[in-house]
Amino acid sequence: MVITFLFNNVCIAQNVGIGTTAPTNSALLELNTTSKGFLPPRMTISQRDLILNPSQGLIIYCTNCIAPAGEIEVYNGYNWTNLIGEISFTGTVKICAQVWMKKNLDVNKYRNGDSIPQVTSQIAWQNLTTGAWCWYNNDSATYASTYGKLYNWYAVNDPRGLAPHGWHVPSDPEWSTLAICLGGSAVAGGKMKEVGTSHWASPNTGATNSSGFLSLPGGNRSSDGSFGNIGAQNFLFSSTEFNNDNAWYSYLEYSSANIFRANYNKTFGFTVRCLRD
Repeated sequence: MVITFLFNNVCIAQNVGIGTTAPTNSALLELNTTSKGFLPPRMTISQRDLILNPSQGLIIYCTNCIAPAGEIEVYNGYNWTNLIGEISFTGTVKICAQVWMKKNLDVNKYRNGDSIPQVTSQIAWQNLTTGAWCWYNNDSATYASTYGKLYNWYAVNDPRGLAPHGWHVPSDPEWSTLAICLGGSAVAGGKMKEVGTSHWASPNTGATNSSGFLSLPGGNRSSDGSFGNIGAQNFLFSSTEFNNDNAWYSYLEYSSANIFRANYNKTFGFTVRCLRD
């Protein structure tokens, strides 16, 4: 509550205390108690995302933003973040000792706030040696909300940080740790894939999503700048370099329960799934 007084058409604000008759001069509102707390509005992710044009500094308690509970969140003018500045995503999932984002990365800025260039041109994509992103088929209306962005490995490896604060792009050994945790590479892919054929092509072999990872077949952008494999494969970059030209990644297929490992040229555009530090 803000109390204002009008004198000669000049509005003067008075600081207010609840539980105190002498609120601190620097505080517009001071709450003073040793037996109760401040309770912000409580809402789900879906309800939070219905807030139109949230003001910078808006505070809510998101009841399902992290597993298995929730967290205080603040809108920083660009994103919802928690109290240590980590960007809020649509939940996390703990698999053995690892905590993963439940959706592919969808940021257009590095951790330090610098913009990551969006590159739509096929020719320009072929010749990149610096970080870039794109939507699959350059079509945000169809693919953005489901699959997130495709990034080249130069963005993954940029020292400014592709992953938000508190997260990182998993290394090749960390992908292997996940596969081992899920029973080995021959079955881990099935335990990571979304069930059914709403997004995956039939037969979506072995898909149970029993891990909660919710892998979706976002396809890729090749080193020649063309797009392919939507519905058929999910390519996931690691932070581990293979050589000057190639980097390691993991991928899942519609026709197998495996999680595969390979290395491709750094100019390929793949999805990114982040792992908590």
